[in-house]
Amino acid sequence: MDTKMPAPVLPDVADDAAAEARPLDWVGMDGLDLPLRLQDGEPPLLVPARVDVAVNLGRAGTRGIHMSRLYLLLQQQLAGEPLSAPALRRLLEACIASQQGLADRARLRIRYEHLLQRPALVSGNLGWKRYPVEVEAQLREGRLQLALGFAFEYSSTCPASAALSRQANAARFGADFAGVRPLSNEAVQAWLASERGLAATPHAQRSRAQVRVELRPSFEALPLAALVDAGEAALGTPVQTAVKREDEQAFAQANAANLMFCEDAARRIAAVLAADARIAAWQVQVAHFESLHPHDAVASVAGRNA
Repeated sequence: MDTKMPAPVLPDVADDAAAEARPLDWVGMDGLDLPLRLQDGEPPLLVPARVDVAVNLGRAGTRGIHMSRLYLLLQQQLAGEPLSAPALRRLLEACIASQQGLADRARLRIRYEHLLQRPALVSGNLGWKRYPVEVEAQLREGRLQLALGFAFEYSSTCPASAALSRQANAARFGADFAGVRPLSNEAVQAWLASERGLAATPHAQRSRAQVRVELRPSFEALPLAALVDAGEAALGTPVQTAVKREDEQAFAQANAANLMFCEDAARRIAAVLAADARIAAWQVQVAHFESLHPHDAVASVAGRNA
C-alpha cells in the first residue's frame, strides 16, 4: 500500500495584491556569482562573472516578480552558450517570458575579467594580460541596446618632464665638452653611454584608460579584442607581460616616441572610437597615476558617431 503523502502546495505571497500599488521600473538581483562561457578559442572557456539582472514590474497590483526563475535562466544560459549579441537577446527574451506577463523589458549587467595573450615587443615571447570587462544589455520593445565597457593600462611619459630632461642633458654636455675641439664621434658616443650622459630622466607612470561604447545592432560578436588592440595601438605604450632586455629597451623607445599628457591620451583613444563604424556612442576616461605628484592627472571625453 502506497502511503506516500502528496507534496504540499506551498504559498506564493508574490502573487498577493500589492499595497500602495504602482508599476516598478526595475526589480531583480545584483551581484550574482555565475559562470560565463566565452568563445575565445576551442573549446570555449568558462570564466567567473558577477551578474545583475532586472525586469520591470508592469502590473501595478502585483506584489513581486519571480526572481528564482531569473536566477535559473541565467545559470543555465550564461554557462551553456558563448557570449554574443544574439545569445544576450535570447536570454533577455527568456527573462521577460519567465514572468508570464508581469514584464515587457529586461536588462543585464555582466562583469568579468578577460585574458588576452600578448606578444613581447622584440623577443617573440608571449604573456597574458587581464582586462576588466562590463557588458550591459537591455531589451525594450523588442530593441536590443548593448554597451561594452573595458579598461587597459599603459605607460605615460610626461612631455614637460622630457623637455626639462633634454635641457639638463644638453647643459651637462656643454659643460663636459667646453673647449674640447675637435669632437670625435667616438668620444660623444662614449659620453652618451656613460652615467654622465644622463643628467635627468623624464617621469613616467602606469596609467589607465576606461572605455565604454554603445554598439550598433548589426553585429553578432562583441568586438572586445579588436577595440582593446585599437586603443593600445593608438597610445603606443601598453604595459607589457613577458619582458627580456631587448623588450625593455624597445618599451623605453616607445615611451620616448609617445610622450603624452592625459589630454593627449584621451584624444588619441577618442579619435579611434569616433572612426569605428561598429560604435554608436562612446566615453573615454584616462588617469595618469602620477609619479611626480600624490594625485592623479585625469581627462575624459564622450561623443556620438554619425
